[in-house]
Amino acid sequence: MYTAIKGIYENGKITFTEEPPVKSKAEVMITFLTGQDSAEKAPKGKVKIGLLEGKIKLPEDFNEPLDDLKDYM
Repeated sequence: MYTAIKGIYENGKITFTEEPPVKSKAEVMITFLTGQDSAEKAPKGKVKIGLLEGKIKLPEDFNEPLDDLKDYM
């Protein structure tokens, strides 16, 4: 069984940010997240509101009943 927990690697050491689910000796596999997923490059501070404005469009009939569900309504 595999379980993933978060942690930070810094100066040759890994510090868990969550409690590991085991208390005894266990084999582990470490995956390093780099690039935009990296903790170092994660955006900090305020969130820019409206970043996707105008890029997502809903069809005019978005709230209309679906034909596929006629039998259930």
